Amino acid sequence: MTAVLLDGLGIPESLRWHDGRLWFCNWTTGDVVAIGADATSEIVAHVPTTIPYSIDWLPDGTLLIVSGQEGLVLRQQPDGSLVTHADVTRFGIVNEIVVDGEGNAFVNGEVVLLVRPNGSVQQVADGIAFGNGMALLPDGRTLIVAESHANRLTAFTVEADATLSHRRVWAELDAAPDGICVDADGAIWSASVPGRHCVRVREGGEVAQTVEADRGAFACTLGGADGRTLYIGTAEWHGMDAMFGTVATGQLVTERVAVPHAGRP
Repeated sequence: MTAVLLDGLGIPESLRWHDGRLWFCNWTTGDVVAIGADATSEIVAHVPTTIPYSIDWLPDGTLLIVSGQEGLVLRQQPDGSLVTHADVTRFGIVNEIVVDGEGNAFVNGEVVLLVRPNGSVQQVADGIAFGNGMALLPDGRTLIVAESHANRLTAFTVEADATLSHRRVWAELDAAPDGICVDADGAIWSASVPGRHCVRVREGGEVAQTVEADRGAFACTLGGADGRTLYIGTAEWHGMDAMFGTVATGQLVTERVAVPHAGRP
């Protein structure tokens, strides 16, 4: 049974378990928030000009933030300030980010971009049907992209130079996927706003478990001390134009599961 960890949020997106805390982007406030084991929260970054769409970290622990509407990948400095890590404006609106063990960041939208540690940008896939959540399987050589407008999870092989090849359908879904994460069995947990649930799906599309929500499920991650707590970010959704100035319906909810976290993020 799910339990409410935190409520009164805007749109809780891009849930991540990092350094012993749960992190997420609160879209309507522009904040990146971290919650400790004692349930105390800290605003660790604020994007004043636009929405912090998604977050991940470089191998040295440096926080990266996708400032989607600006088309920038931001990097947090030691003093907490934000600087441009990569300018991706020429590729249109960008959304999710996942970083590999070498510091290569994959960023999606209608394409998939490879942002190398030096900030250089290369398009490595196109024709993405509204790219949303992304994850690297435990092997580090398989990138999964949630294509919301196609109701599917798409896989790519990550080559030695971090470019992508061998595009294929990993799973067809009944409802549009949003944020995703991976467990130690190589299954994907996929949140869905229209589906109002989070499903655990295996390659090929078999749904092994469903956690229902009473509102749209935007993102999910596995974490906690043993990696077996499923965190889900939920909220009512009435479109981007209605996101600000409305009642804050966002919640973080939890569910205990059997298989722990693996892969990235």
